[in-house]
Amino acid sequence: MAIICLISIANVIVRYVTDISFAFTEEFSVFLLVFMTLIGTALAFATKGHLRITFFVDRLPKRLRHVAEAISLFATLTVFSLICYYGAYFAYDQWEFEETSAGLGYPSWIYSIWLPILGVAILYRAIERTLKDWRGE
Repeated sequence: MAIICLISIANVIVRYVTDISFAFTEEFSVFLLVFMTLIGTALAFATKGHLRITFFVDRLPKRLRHVAEAISLFATLTVFSLICYYGAYFAYDQWEFEETSAGLGYPSWIYSIWLPILGVAILYRAIERTLKDWRGE
């Protein structure tokens, strides 16, 4: 977060003083924000720190509580599997057509490849956390 703040503040100051903007600030800021969000999601699943609203689930009988947890796991696995699949497809498409970023001209797939990689990390952590919960750890 500090890096995003620093490059954004530097860009504002330079733009204010010289009327010239750094080309890389938006590109790096967006990449870092997405990257940190995905890393944070994997970490939240690993440490059981993700947000959950359990008002209704806590009031269910134990058997139905397990059904609700299974539905939740299925939804989580579905969403992040789709992120992995479409992220990989998107990165491959950018690589195949040699797309470059607008600001710096870097290959766009360098930014996109992190979607499936970190998506797999999130899937792993979600499954790991669910198995630990079911075992009572």
